[in-house]
Amino acid sequence: MTGLPSRLLRTIAHGLWAAVLLAYLAYALIFGIYAAALFRFPFDYDQGEGFELLDAIYFSRGQWPYRDIESYPFYASNYPPLFHLLAVPLVWIFGPRLIAGRLLSTAATLALAAAVGLAVRRWTGRWALAGWAGGMVLASNYVYHIGPLSRSHMMMVLFETLAVLALARADGFPDRRALIWGSLALMAAGWTKQHALITVLAVLAYLFLRDPRRAMGWALGFAGANLVLFFLVNWATQGYWWLHIIEANINEYDYRQAFFLYGQWFRLHAVVLILALSLVLYELYFDRLSLFSVWAVFAAAGGALAGKWGAGESYFITAVVAGILAAARFLSRLEGWTGRAVTDLAVPLALLLQAALVFHLPTDHPLTRPVARLLGLEGVRYVDRVGYTQLGHLPTAEDLHNGWKVVAYVRSAPGPALTEEASWALWADKEPVTNPTQLLNLYKNGQLNPEPLIRMIREQQFGVVVLRAQFYPQPVLDAIGQAYRPIDDVPVNGFLYRILAPRERSAAP
Repeated sequence: MTGLPSRLLRTIAHGLWAAVLLAYLAYALIFGIYAAALFRFPFDYDQGEGFELLDAIYFSRGQWPYRDIESYPFYASNYPPLFHLLAVPLVWIFGPRLIAGRLLSTAATLALAAAVGLAVRRWTGRWALAGWAGGMVLASNYVYHIGPLSRSHMMMVLFETLAVLALARADGFPDRRALIWGSLALMAAGWTKQHALITVLAVLAYLFLRDPRRAMGWALGFAGANLVLFFLVNWATQGYWWLHIIEANINEYDYRQAFFLYGQWFRLHAVVLILALSLVLYELYFDRLSLFSVWAVFAAAGGALAGKWGAGESYFITAVVAGILAAARFLSRLEGWTGRAVTDLAVPLALLLQAALVFHLPTDHPLTRPVARLLGLEGVRYVDRVGYTQLGHLPTAEDLHNGWKVVAYVRSAPGPALTEEASWALWADKEPVTNPTQLLNLYKNGQLNPEPLIRMIREQQFGVVVLRAQFYPQPVLDAIGQAYRPIDDVPVNGFLYRILAPRERSAAP
């Protein structure tokens, strides 16, 4: 290889980097196709979407979503308020529709990719490496799956990343301006989703390594400000904030689920993680630990929370982004050690391997159908290296038709409806009732008396019941089985929705 003329080496290198950028641009296009398909799909694609929208709807009415769980509508929220408050203007524009949350989450995901790419461009001065870093955010299977959904997770990761980028700009202890901006971004992340605590701990550890005394001062101030706000919200909601945010999130833990997701995370992002680990080991033994190394380690450890019941792949997205930044940091240093001749050949080959590891492709879209045909994937609805996944495929015309059929059942039934997902009730202009997973958690923790809800079910006050995963507490499911009978099973988006009517009468769309 060393005997090849330098001009030929440069030509090969340019071709490889062009292939890298083309591959990750293709993933960005696939993300856009998926997001656009979800914008047009009016129903819950993922079970929690409608309830995150419902929080925003309550805020748009000037009401708290953190409320009494033992009186109608028996609703329990799940997350802090920032994402839902930011969605309020979109609710005013689009009405109580999932497009509001999906637009906001997609914007946060694109902003995250841009922030990562621009940060790498600032370090390296190379647009090619910056393009890979930003594109890798969108290429990750986990980001692809979650990014366009009406979920708060991507907004949290955006704020976490902005905090790290602000605080890591100085080699020593951050100056006052960096501390202010970094702290505000960290605070925003925590008030978007509780999982941001992992990044808060990473920042504290990094600051402690730089200056223990000043780090403890920062920690006391940061914790104090957040605790004051926490208790003010708890007081304003008559204690239901604590119940919804803390008590309802104490879930059962399955270490096998955590081990499975760790293995999947590494298998999908192996090149990124090996490069990130290389930065950690180099800085640990030969240099000072940067915030990027510390964050990568803490975020990887935080993936253990994915073992909680109800958790999943989204808990690794922070680790994915932290890994990308650490990997890019290592690659920027590698070039200085080995020279461009080595990195311009070896690095793009490694990044192309990473592109193959995260391969995913919806095959039933006009822009992707020729690629599917070329790869021999005709007749396959969706391909993903994750293996079995409920996310990522494009909703079909049949899904849309059957979704409106479910709405027709809910709309035509007298009185309120008990629907396991919120969008069915919202499209029928009815108040969504309950958040089943939260009620189940609270029931298991001894914090819920289900009798008021069970009484309404036994009295058949709900004109129709729509079940999917049957995540209600068991006594609630027993009451439904005694008072209601199944009248139809409607497949939508890969799930089977069971429609039940009161036993003494039927419901018809």
